Amino acid sequence: MTLDQAQHILSEIKEKWQQIELGIDFDKLKQDLNLYVKESENPSLWDNPEQAQIILKKLSHTQKKLQDLENIPESIEFTEQLILEPDTDFESELKNLEKQINTYWQEMFFDEKYDEGNALVFIQAGAGGVDAQDFAEIITKMYIAYGKSRNFEIDVIEYIQGQEAGIKRSLLQIKGQYAYGIFRQERGVHRLVRVSPFNAAGLRHTSFVMVQVLPEIDEISSSDIVVNPNDIKVDVYRSQGAGGQSVNTTDSAVRITHIPTGIVVAIQTERSQLQNKALAMNILKSKLWELRQSEHKQELQSHTEDVSISWGNHIRSYVMNPYKLVKDQRSGFETTDVDKILSGDLDEIITSVLIKKDKH
Repeated sequence: MTLDQAQHILSEIKEKWQQIELGIDFDKLKQDLNLYVKESENPSLWDNPEQAQIILKKLSHTQKKLQDLENIPESIEFTEQLILEPDTDFESELKNLEKQINTYWQEMFFDEKYDEGNALVFIQAGAGGVDAQDFAEIITKMYIAYGKSRNFEIDVIEYIQGQEAGIKRSLLQIKGQYAYGIFRQERGVHRLVRVSPFNAAGLRHTSFVMVQVLPEIDEISSSDIVVNPNDIKVDVYRSQGAGGQSVNTTDSAVRITHIPTGIVVAIQTERSQLQNKALAMNILKSKLWELRQSEHKQELQSHTEDVSISWGNHIRSYVMNPYKLVKDQRSGFETTDVDKILSGDLDEIITSVLIKKDKH
């Protein structure tokens, strides 16, 4: 990295920091921190272990966020001095600061109810045969890599392999602060253009994948979603294993059918039957929540599985032949570094979508 490049990045960091300072209510953060500290010191906190874990998680996150934000001006000043000193290795320090700033800058755009929570990411192969199934696997790995780069906890709930290659579908449970806010920018149809590795003639092939993202609603109130026990049918059956992993030989797989809507959720990970049932109920609540949102919004086709996973509906193209280009149809973001995107470096492209939405 040249000195001019470093100074340009630092200039952008300073500009974003000014926006963060204006956009974040530091007094509220401190009030929230004091509230979580008091709640954590309540002697009856552990009467409800699940609620206690939620409080402690919020306390830890708020403490770290406030400390990080208060230290940023000093970090900017230190990095600026480091860049100006001759023969210093400033690159890693600058990249760490840039990543930290971009993380907090992104958070300014999150305003939906469940943005701060966990995400359920469904990936499904669409038109394109074996190539689409291979593409679904590529997208799944891309999101796993990106989630890990954000220090999110990722659980592969479902991974149904294709007969020849790739996967038919997968389900990722992504846990972390603002996981849903980030990953909901990815919902929609993704399009890949490349020379097919499964075509002996070496012809160019187009394939499609649908990405659906739901908030994991595990702290839902009765006013949000009520699931009547009489409205669901629970079936327990023998798991077949989660595609490529060791096969579970116990009757732990659970399928829940919501009779009024016809929504079916099936979980067959190598968990206990109770864990699978609890996860299936959370996913069912999330799907019912999404169904309710669709009744109030006109953008149903942008985030449900009913969208045709084929031509004309895609949100992003990944072109590998006859040239290399990733283009997001919503923000206009473009890059020729396809490998960088597919390896999970998504912050820049996701930020471009957030900015575009914020302007409308």
